[in-house]
Amino acid sequence: MNPAPLVLAALMTVVAAQPYDHYDMGWVNSYRQGFNFQCPHGEVLVAIRSYFSEQEGSDRLWSFECQSTPEGLGEPSDCWWDDINRAGMEWTSTCTRNGLVAGVQSKYFESVLDREWQFYCCYYKRRCPYSCMKTTDVPEHYREEGELVVPNYGYFIRGAQTTVSGVL
Repeated sequence: MNPAPLVLAALMTVVAAQPYDHYDMGWVNSYRQGFNFQCPHGEVLVAIRSYFSEQEGSDRLWSFECQSTPEGLGEPSDCWWDDINRAGMEWTSTCTRNGLVAGVQSKYFESVLDREWQFYCCYYKRRCPYSCMKTTDVPEHYREEGELVVPNYGYFIRGAQTTVSGVL
């Protein structure tokens, strides 16, 4: 008997059983499940990561990181949940009242293979107005993994925008 097929079969079993890197990322949701993520008081979002799976309803796993704001901003004077961005539609959302994103909640809708989004925004009285820019640091294809990290301390996330409609 030729032992090569047995060795190959055993090797394939070991390789197939190895976990994928995306399982260790501290995701806040499971596929097709809603979530609510809020930074601790006085912190804002500074990093967003996502992993896409077509097999799991064309949905993504999501992970967020927070960081304390610079001392010069002081404490947030007001925080609120901003408007809901409906599933199945393209949208652009920026925190009202010049707020900074300090949380996210989302619900998945199977009928449109998309999520509804709402941002938790906080207003800091000591923050000077500044110009906003849209990052080009986004996946070029909707199936790609996504990662956005603010470029420097003192930069903030103020909103988000969809690039594709959820209806395939």
